[in-house]
Amino acid sequence: MGDRRMSEPQQQAPIAYYFQQLAAGHFMIQRSRSSGQYVFYPRLFAPGSGDMDLEWVEASGKGTIYSSTTIPKRPPEADETLSIIELEEGPRLLSRVMDAPAHESCIGDPVTAFIGEEDGKPILLFRREKQA
Repeated sequence: MGDRRMSEPQQQAPIAYYFQQLAAGHFMIQRSRSSGQYVFYPRLFAPGSGDMDLEWVEASGKGTIYSSTTIPKRPPEADETLSIIELEEGPRLLSRVMDAPAHESCIGDPVTAFIGEEDGKPILLFRREKQA
């Protein structure tokens, strides 16, 4: 069974630490020391095992589009496209691919994370990688 002690950054609320790091320009995810499993959304315990040996690591920022949907808006607002991104490390998360509407994005398209700002707060967004 894995280590059940909390690391120093873990002693504060995981979501607070995540957003603190995002504001500092770092996209961090958690990894279980005992299993090597990557975890996202920030949490106190590793899913499945309950181990408290999660450590923070910087994500590669690379991933692929797993799924996308467009939410139609009334004009003059632009439609909003949400995508599920599968990170290179394994976890999936919901975000937006900023440089293309859903009908131009394909499942499996490679994307790269960047940190944007919305309502004065940092937000994790993605751009499609340029195809050669």
